[in-house]
Amino acid sequence: QVQLVESGGGLVQAGGSLRLSCAASGRTVSSYVVAWFRQPPGKEREFVSVLSASGSSIYYTDSVKGRFTISRDNAKNTVYLQMNNLKPEDTAVYYCAAVYRTGWGIKPREATESYDYWGQGTQVTVSS
Repeated sequence: QVQLVESGGGLVQAGGSLRLSCAASGRTVSSYVVAWFRQPPGKEREFVSVLSASGSSIYYTDSVKGRFTISRDNAKNTVYLQMNNLKPEDTAVYYCAAVYRTGWGIKPREATESYDYWGQGTQVTVSS
């Protein structure tokens, strides 16, 4: 199975940028669908973005389109979330999640229950 570790969170002013990393170990990350979720304070975990195992399909939730970019570096076995023009409402714990590639299209990509593996999360705080 794959293990996931997020990093790159922190405190940033509105309009600033951060790049989150999701380092995979145990398996090749390109064999997995990898998604980013976030959980704002006092709210449920919500979908942010997903990258298919083939790399040919990418989806974003509407609130981050044009500001966030998901990508993958196969050599580093890592998936990234580049976050630009951050807003206070982006404040949350960010999690990466993965499901083996055969899971693509079987379950809703925005649903937490569609993913079998999760990292521990990294805090992103955007000040106004």
